[in-house]
Amino acid sequence: MTGRTLQGEIEAFLAGLARTASPATADAYRRDLSALRAFLEAEAIDDWARLDAALLRRFLGGERLRGLGPRSLARRRAAISRFAGHLVEAGRLPHNPATLVQAPRQPRHLPRPLDVDQLARFLDTPHDGSPLARRDQAMLELFYSSGLRLAELAALDLGDLQPQRVRVLGKGGKPRQVPVGRRARQALDAWLAVRGQLAERDTKALFVGVRGGRLGHRAIQLRLAQLAKARGLAEHLHPHRLRHSFASHLLESSQDLRAVQELLGHADLATTQVYTRLDWQHLAASYDAAHPRARRRRGDEGEPS
Repeated sequence: MTGRTLQGEIEAFLAGLARTASPATADAYRRDLSALRAFLEAEAIDDWARLDAALLRRFLGGERLRGLGPRSLARRRAAISRFAGHLVEAGRLPHNPATLVQAPRQPRHLPRPLDVDQLARFLDTPHDGSPLARRDQAMLELFYSSGLRLAELAALDLGDLQPQRVRVLGKGGKPRQVPVGRRARQALDAWLAVRGQLAERDTKALFVGVRGGRLGHRAIQLRLAQLAKARGLAEHLHPHRLRHSFASHLLESSQDLRAVQELLGHADLATTQVYTRLDWQHLAASYDAAHPRARRRRGDEGEPS
Protein backbone atom coordinates (compact mmCIF):
# COMPACT_ATOMS: atom_id res chain seq x y z
CA MET A 1 0.00 0.00 0.00
CA THR A 2 1.03 3.64 -0.32
CA GLY A 3 0.98 6.33 2.35
CA ARG A 4 0.59 5.59 6.05
CA THR A 5 0.13 2.13 7.51
CA LEU A 6 -3.13 1.27 9.25
CA GLN A 7 -1.60 2.02 12.64
CA GLY A 8 0.15 5.13 11.32
CA GLU A 9 -3.15 6.69 10.27
CA ILE A 10 -4.64 5.87 13.67
CA GLU A 11 -1.70 7.57 15.42
CA ALA A 12 -2.09 10.67 13.25
CA PHE A 13 -5.78 10.86 14.14
CA LEU A 14 -5.16 10.33 17.86
CA ALA A 15 -2.50 13.03 17.91
CA GLY A 16 -5.07 15.54 16.67
CA LEU A 17 -7.73 14.21 19.02
CA ALA A 18 -5.48 14.60 22.07
CA ARG A 19 -5.46 18.38 21.61
CA THR A 20 -9.15 18.65 22.55
CA ALA A 21 -10.21 15.35 24.17
CA SER A 22 -9.53 14.09 27.69
CA PRO A 23 -6.91 11.34 28.16
CA ALA A 24 -9.67 8.88 29.01
CA THR A 25 -11.48 9.64 25.74
CA ALA A 26 -8.28 9.33 23.72
CA ASP A 27 -7.53 5.96 25.35
CA ALA A 28 -11.04 4.72 24.56
CA TYR A 29 -10.64 5.75 20.91
CA ARG A 30 -7.28 3.97 20.76
CA ARG A 31 -8.81 0.72 22.03
CA ASP A 32 -11.76 0.90 19.64
CA LEU A 33 -9.65 1.68 16.58
CA SER A 34 -7.04 -0.93 17.49
CA ALA A 35 -9.78 -3.55 17.56
CA LEU A 36 -10.89 -2.47 14.08
CA ARG A 37 -7.29 -2.53 12.81
CA ALA A 38 -6.80 -6.08 14.14
CA PHE A 39 -9.99 -7.16 12.37
CA LEU A 40 -8.84 -5.66 9.06
CA GLU A 41 -5.41 -7.24 9.32
CA ALA A 42 -7.06 -10.63 9.95
CA GLU A 43 -8.98 -10.01 6.72
CA ALA A 44 -5.68 -9.27 4.91
CA ILE A 45 -6.74 -5.63 4.39
CA ASP A 46 -3.90 -3.13 4.70
CA ASP A 47 -5.43 0.03 3.27
CA TRP A 48 -8.06 2.25 4.89
CA ALA A 49 -9.36 3.06 1.41
CA ARG A 50 -11.02 -0.38 1.42
CA LEU A 51 -13.08 0.38 4.53
CA ASP A 52 -16.78 0.20 3.68
CA ALA A 53 -20.14 -0.31 5.38
CA ALA A 54 -20.14 -4.09 4.78
CA LEU A 55 -16.81 -4.48 6.56
CA LEU A 56 -18.02 -2.36 9.47
CA ARG A 57 -21.17 -4.45 9.83
CA ARG A 58 -19.09 -7.63 9.91
CA PHE A 59 -16.72 -6.12 12.46
CA LEU A 60 -19.48 -4.93 14.78
CA GLY A 61 -21.34 -8.22 14.36
CA GLY A 62 -18.23 -10.10 15.44
CA GLU A 63 -17.83 -7.81 18.43
CA ARG A 64 -21.43 -8.51 19.42
CA LEU A 65 -20.78 -12.26 19.22
CA ARG A 66 -17.75 -11.76 21.47
CA GLY A 67 -20.12 -10.43 24.12
CA LEU A 68 -19.91 -6.65 23.76
CA GLY A 69 -23.08 -4.95 24.95
CA PRO A 70 -25.08 -2.27 23.11
CA ARG A 71 -23.36 0.61 24.90
CA SER A 72 -19.87 -0.66 24.05
CA LEU A 73 -20.87 -1.35 20.45
CA ALA A 74 -22.30 2.15 20.12
CA ARG A 75 -19.05 3.60 21.43
CA ARG A 76 -17.08 1.48 18.93
CA ARG A 77 -19.22 2.77 16.08
CA ALA A 78 -18.95 6.39 17.25
CA ALA A 79 -15.15 6.17 17.43
CA ILE A 80 -14.97 4.62 13.96
CA SER A 81 -17.32 7.25 12.55
CA ARG A 82 -15.16 10.08 13.84
CA PHE A 83 -12.02 8.38 12.54
CA ALA A 84 -13.64 7.76 9.16
CA GLY A 85 -14.50 11.46 9.02
CA HIS A 86 -10.78 12.13 9.47
CA LEU A 87 -10.05 9.74 6.57
CA VAL A 88 -12.54 11.57 4.37
CA GLU A 89 -10.90 14.92 5.16
CA ALA A 90 -7.50 13.38 4.39
CA GLY A 91 -8.76 12.17 1.00
CA ARG A 92 -8.39 8.50 1.94
CA LEU A 93 -12.12 7.75 1.71
CA PRO A 94 -14.81 9.22 -0.59
CA HIS A 95 -17.45 9.14 2.17
CA ASN A 96 -17.94 8.03 5.77
CA PRO A 97 -19.15 4.38 5.71
CA ALA A 98 -20.16 4.49 9.36
CA THR A 99 -23.12 6.72 8.46
CA LEU A 100 -24.59 3.70 6.65
CA VAL A 101 -24.28 1.44 9.71
CA GLN A 102 -27.08 1.73 12.25
CA ALA A 103 -26.07 2.13 15.88
CA PRO A 104 -27.33 -0.64 18.20
CA ARG A 105 -30.31 0.21 20.34
CA GLN A 106 -29.18 1.06 23.86
CA PRO A 107 -31.07 0.42 27.08
CA ARG A 108 -31.92 3.65 28.87
CA HIS A 109 -30.76 3.34 32.46
CA LEU A 110 -31.59 6.30 34.65
CA PRO A 111 -28.93 6.94 37.28
CA ARG A 112 -30.53 7.62 40.64
CA PRO A 113 -29.98 11.12 42.03
CA LEU A 114 -29.25 11.70 45.68
CA ASP A 115 -32.06 12.98 47.88
CA VAL A 116 -31.95 16.79 48.16
CA ASP A 117 -31.96 16.86 51.97
CA GLN A 118 -29.51 14.00 52.22
CA LEU A 119 -27.11 15.74 49.87
CA ALA A 120 -27.48 19.04 51.73
CA ARG A 121 -26.55 17.36 55.02
CA PHE A 122 -23.57 15.73 53.37
CA LEU A 123 -22.30 19.00 51.89
CA ASP A 124 -22.88 20.90 55.14
CA THR A 125 -20.88 18.45 57.25
CA PRO A 126 -18.12 20.47 59.01
CA HIS A 127 -14.48 19.76 58.10
CA ASP A 128 -11.15 20.55 59.78
CA GLY A 129 -10.31 23.56 57.61
CA SER A 130 -7.03 22.10 56.32
CA PRO A 131 -5.95 22.89 52.74
CA LEU A 132 -6.94 19.41 51.57
CA ALA A 133 -10.32 19.62 53.29
CA ARG A 134 -10.97 23.03 51.71
CA ARG A 135 -9.98 21.66 48.31
CA ASP A 136 -12.29 18.67 48.67
CA GLN A 137 -15.20 20.88 49.78
CA ALA A 138 -14.66 23.18 46.79
CA MET A 139 -14.71 20.20 44.41
CA LEU A 140 -17.90 18.80 45.94
CA GLU A 141 -19.69 22.14 45.82
CA LEU A 142 -18.58 22.84 42.24
CA PHE A 143 -19.63 19.40 40.98
CA TYR A 144 -23.12 19.89 42.42
CA SER A 145 -23.40 23.63 41.73
CA SER A 146 -22.45 23.49 38.05
CA GLY A 147 -23.10 19.90 36.94
CA LEU A 148 -19.57 19.34 35.67
CA ARG A 149 -18.23 16.12 34.23
CA LEU A 150 -15.20 14.59 35.94
CA ALA A 151 -12.91 15.44 33.01
CA GLU A 152 -14.22 19.01 32.94
CA LEU A 153 -13.50 19.64 36.61
CA ALA A 154 -10.07 17.98 36.49
CA ALA A 155 -9.05 20.13 33.50
CA LEU A 156 -9.99 23.46 35.09
CA ASP A 157 -7.30 26.12 35.28
CA LEU A 158 -7.29 29.20 37.49
CA GLY A 159 -8.11 31.37 34.49
CA ASP A 160 -11.32 29.42 33.82
CA LEU A 161 -12.87 30.60 37.07
CA GLN A 162 -14.78 33.89 37.01
CA PRO A 163 -16.73 35.59 39.84
CA GLN A 164 -20.10 33.97 39.06
CA ARG A 165 -19.36 31.39 36.40
CA VAL A 166 -16.80 28.89 35.19
CA ARG A 167 -15.62 28.18 31.66
CA VAL A 168 -15.28 24.50 30.76
CA LEU A 169 -14.31 22.49 27.70
CA GLY A 170 -16.90 19.77 27.18
CA LYS A 171 -17.05 16.70 24.99
CA GLY A 172 -15.68 17.18 21.50
CA GLY A 173 -13.83 20.27 22.64
CA LYS A 174 -17.06 22.26 22.84
CA PRO A 175 -16.71 25.21 25.26
CA ARG A 176 -19.50 26.42 27.51
CA GLN A 177 -19.95 28.63 30.54
CA VAL A 178 -21.99 27.58 33.55
CA PRO A 179 -23.03 29.51 36.67
CA VAL A 180 -21.30 28.99 40.01
CA GLY A 181 -23.67 29.10 42.98
CA ARG A 182 -23.10 31.12 46.14
CA ARG A 183 -22.10 28.16 48.32
CA ALA A 184 -19.71 26.88 45.65
CA ARG A 185 -18.18 30.34 45.29
CA GLN A 186 -17.61 30.51 49.06
CA ALA A 187 -15.97 27.08 49.05
CA LEU A 188 -13.77 28.04 46.09
CA ASP A 189 -12.67 31.28 47.78
CA ALA A 190 -11.74 29.31 50.90
CA TRP A 191 -9.69 26.90 48.78
CA LEU A 192 -7.98 29.62 46.75
CA ALA A 193 -6.87 31.32 49.98
CA VAL A 194 -4.72 28.27 50.84
CA ARG A 195 -4.05 26.74 47.40
CA GLY A 196 -0.58 28.25 47.36
CA GLN A 197 0.40 26.02 50.28
CA LEU A 198 0.12 22.98 48.01
CA ALA A 199 0.47 24.13 44.40
CA GLU A 200 3.77 24.06 42.58
CA ARG A 201 5.02 27.35 41.22
CA ASP A 202 3.55 28.15 37.78
CA THR A 203 0.92 25.40 38.12
CA LYS A 204 -2.25 26.61 36.38
CA ALA A 205 -4.49 23.80 37.63
CA LEU A 206 -7.35 24.90 39.86
CA PHE A 207 -7.27 21.67 41.88
CA VAL A 208 -3.90 20.21 42.87
CA GLY A 209 -2.75 17.22 44.93
CA VAL A 210 -0.36 16.93 47.86
CA ARG A 211 2.63 16.98 45.48
CA GLY A 212 1.50 20.24 43.94
CA GLY A 213 0.51 19.01 40.49
CA ARG A 214 -2.90 18.77 38.83
CA LEU A 215 -5.27 16.38 40.56
CA GLY A 216 -6.02 13.39 38.31
CA HIS A 217 -9.34 11.74 37.51
CA ARG A 218 -8.76 8.68 39.66
CA ALA A 219 -7.63 10.76 42.63
CA ILE A 220 -10.82 12.84 42.45
CA GLN A 221 -12.98 9.72 42.30
CA LEU A 222 -11.22 8.23 45.32
CA ARG A 223 -11.56 11.43 47.33
CA LEU A 224 -15.32 11.55 46.72
CA ALA A 225 -15.71 7.92 47.77
CA GLN A 226 -13.65 8.51 50.90
CA LEU A 227 -15.58 11.66 51.82
CA ALA A 228 -18.89 9.83 51.45
CA LYS A 229 -17.69 7.16 53.86
CA ALA A 230 -16.16 9.62 56.33
CA ARG A 231 -19.27 11.82 56.41
CA GLY A 232 -21.66 8.91 56.86
CA LEU A 233 -23.30 8.97 53.44
CA ALA A 234 -24.87 5.55 53.13
CA GLU A 235 -24.46 5.46 49.34
CA HIS A 236 -21.56 5.30 46.91
CA LEU A 237 -20.64 8.74 45.62
CA HIS A 238 -18.99 9.40 42.28
CA PRO A 239 -18.76 12.54 40.10
CA HIS A 240 -21.51 11.51 37.70
CA ARG A 241 -23.88 10.98 40.63
CA LEU A 242 -23.40 14.62 41.64
CA ARG A 243 -23.84 15.74 38.02
CA HIS A 244 -27.07 13.78 37.72
CA SER A 245 -28.31 15.10 41.06
CA PHE A 246 -27.60 18.64 39.85
CA ALA A 247 -29.66 18.06 36.70
CA SER A 248 -32.53 16.27 38.43
CA HIS A 249 -32.90 18.77 41.27
CA LEU A 250 -32.73 21.73 38.90
CA LEU A 251 -35.24 20.20 36.54
CA GLU A 252 -37.67 19.36 39.34
CA SER A 253 -37.59 22.99 40.45
CA SER A 254 -37.56 24.78 37.09
CA GLN A 255 -39.18 22.28 34.68
CA ASP A 256 -36.96 23.91 32.02
CA LEU A 257 -35.49 21.01 30.07
CA ARG A 258 -33.81 23.25 27.49
CA ALA A 259 -31.97 25.24 30.16
CA VAL A 260 -30.74 22.04 31.83
CA GLN A 261 -29.61 20.77 28.43
CA GLU A 262 -27.48 23.89 27.94
CA LEU A 263 -26.02 23.70 31.43
CA LEU A 264 -25.07 20.04 31.01
CA GLY A 265 -23.56 20.67 27.58
CA HIS A 266 -25.70 18.09 25.80
CA ALA A 267 -25.94 18.42 22.02
CA ASP A 268 -29.11 16.31 21.93
CA LEU A 269 -32.15 17.01 24.09
CA ALA A 270 -32.86 13.27 24.23
CA THR A 271 -29.61 12.80 26.17
CA THR A 272 -30.80 15.26 28.79
CA GLN A 273 -34.08 13.40 29.11
CA VAL A 274 -32.17 10.20 29.92
CA TYR A 275 -29.94 11.86 32.50
CA THR A 276 -32.75 13.58 34.34
CA ARG A 277 -35.89 12.37 36.07
CA LEU A 278 -39.14 14.27 36.11
CA ASP A 279 -41.61 14.00 38.95
CA TRP A 280 -44.62 12.46 37.21
CA GLN A 281 -47.12 13.58 39.83
CA HIS A 282 -45.88 17.17 39.53
CA LEU A 283 -46.16 17.00 35.75
CA ALA A 284 -49.62 15.49 35.91
CA ALA A 285 -50.81 18.20 38.31
CA SER A 286 -49.34 20.90 36.07
CA TYR A 287 -51.01 19.33 33.04
CA ASP A 288 -54.40 19.12 34.75
CA ALA A 289 -54.13 22.72 35.89
CA ALA A 290 -52.89 24.20 32.61
CA HIS A 291 -54.28 22.26 29.66
CA PRO A 292 -57.66 23.61 28.50
CA ARG A 293 -58.93 20.14 27.59
CA ALA A 294 -57.65 18.52 30.78
CA ARG A 295 -59.45 20.54 33.45
CA ARG A 296 -62.42 18.65 34.86
CA ARG A 297 -65.81 20.24 35.37
CA ARG A 298 -67.96 19.45 38.35
CA GLY A 299 -69.94 16.30 37.73
CA ASP A 300 -67.52 15.00 35.07
CA GLU A 301 -66.53 12.07 37.24
CA GLY A 302 -70.02 10.62 36.93
CA GLU A 303 -70.29 10.90 33.16
CA PRO A 304 -70.12 7.70 31.14
CA SER A 305 -66.82 7.02 29.40
